[in-house]
Order: sequence, then C-alpha cells, then structure tokens
Amino acid sequence: MQTAFTNICERMGCFQELTAFKRGTVIGCHLCNKSIRDISLLLNIPQSTVSGIITKWKPLGTTATQSRSERGQRMLKRTVCRSCQLYAESIAKDLQTLCDF
Repeated sequence: MQTAFTNICERMGCFQELTAFKRGTVIGCHLCNKSIRDISLLLNIPQSTVSGIITKWKPLGTTATQSRSERGQRMLKRTVCRSCQLYAESIAKDLQTLCDF
C-alpha cells in the first residue's frame, strides 16, 4: 500500500539531483524551442526544475552542479553591510570563527 508521501517521492524524486544526461536533455529541448511546460511534461520533471536548469545554464554555459564556495563571500558581505564601522581585523576574526578556518 502506498502512502501519500511515497506517492509524492515517486513523482517528485525526493530532492534527488538530476543526472547530467537529463539536464542536457532539458537544454537540448530548450534549444529546439520547446516551452518549459512541454519539457516538463516530456521529461516528467517539475516546471520549476526545468526553469532553474535553463536559468543557470544561460550565464554559465554549463549544466554541471556548482560548488557552494560563495558561502564565505556572502557572510563577509553581510557582516560588512551590518556594521560599516568594524575594523578589518575584527571582520576577519568573525569570518574565521563562522567558517571554522
């Protein structure tokens, strides 16, 4: 007997990453002027996923997953914007403690 959760997991994939082939297929369909809705129905993946793949592909030119290396940069920007009167040494110390360097 299937529960509602297993039914959703089968449809949505439970947050599993798409294969490189499927991401490439999305881009191929996009280059053939298929709409996001058509691609979604054809490949049985959500429209938001199709849109996200296309949106990330346009500026980068690749469908490979990107690393999360920008975390330190975002935290530094947030720290500096929060208080413009901080000294560079205190900002560096805060960043090191937050990122465990």
